[in-house]
Amino acid sequence: MILLFGTVPDKNLPLTYGQVRQEGDNLVADGRRFSRTQGTGAMISAALAITNYFKIESPYVLVAGDIGDGKGTRDLYKYLTDHIVEMKPEVLTMHYSLPIMALLKKLCDTIKGCEKRPFMIADAGAMYAAKGAGLAGEFDIFTPDPSEIAFLADPQATHPAYISHHLFDCDADKIPGQITDAFKNKSAAKLLLVKGKTDYVAVNGQIVATIIEPNVPTLEPIGGTGDTITGLVSGLVFAGLDPKDAAIFACRTNRMAGVLAQPTPATKVKEIIDRFPEVAKNNYCAWSGICYNG
Repeated sequence: MILLFGTVPDKNLPLTYGQVRQEGDNLVADGRRFSRTQGTGAMISAALAITNYFKIESPYVLVAGDIGDGKGTRDLYKYLTDHIVEMKPEVLTMHYSLPIMALLKKLCDTIKGCEKRPFMIADAGAMYAAKGAGLAGEFDIFTPDPSEIAFLADPQATHPAYISHHLFDCDADKIPGQITDAFKNKSAAKLLLVKGKTDYVAVNGQIVATIIEPNVPTLEPIGGTGDTITGLVSGLVFAGLDPKDAAIFACRTNRMAGVLAQPTPATKVKEIIDRFPEVAKNNYCAWSGICYNG
């Protein structure tokens, strides 16, 4: 099982757990609908596109509405902490949520009781909580953007809003050094996938890949294209790819889908996601030697 965890900005969505499917512009789990076009929904939609392509089990999702009061986040953590041992996820991806460090610590303590530890991926609020609580080493992959890698690199910061000013005003040339610092400070997962104009993949502090092509500048202003990379890498790991290859393929897939979609600033992220199966069919064999005619 791949389990995808996160909040959505809908105060009317109660805690929802179940296997997900797509219906038009919405995702459906346990009879409840939520948007696939932003944030956690975009992440889930990207992972679903990959599992559908490989014809493997669709993701399970644990989602709840949270508009900043933290109720949805607390509900999610309580449910997952109470049930993760019986769920037995192979891959657990944690996404948008308030960075409540005590709740993440309790969850990580519970995970130690799992028969097999899940492969753990974090982005956004879950990643902030992991760094702030000193639990980054519990995770296998973090997927920060340039401002978030600056946060991970700052030994004093517990939230991106509080990073040192000189780090907040980061430029791309500083990212390799920030990757080194994040690992040195034990504020990084085993693998970092840094999303940006240049994508970096680093393992245990060493940059093992940089992805700059194809360069699609019009992807930058489209909301959700960072979330899709997190979903892609999650689905690819669940499909059995080595984490490093999964990270590289996720970056390439996102970029090549951008080429195919020919985006403008008005393009919605769903138009990028809908191109993922085509990218996979045309490129995964060449990239990995693993051919699949889905």
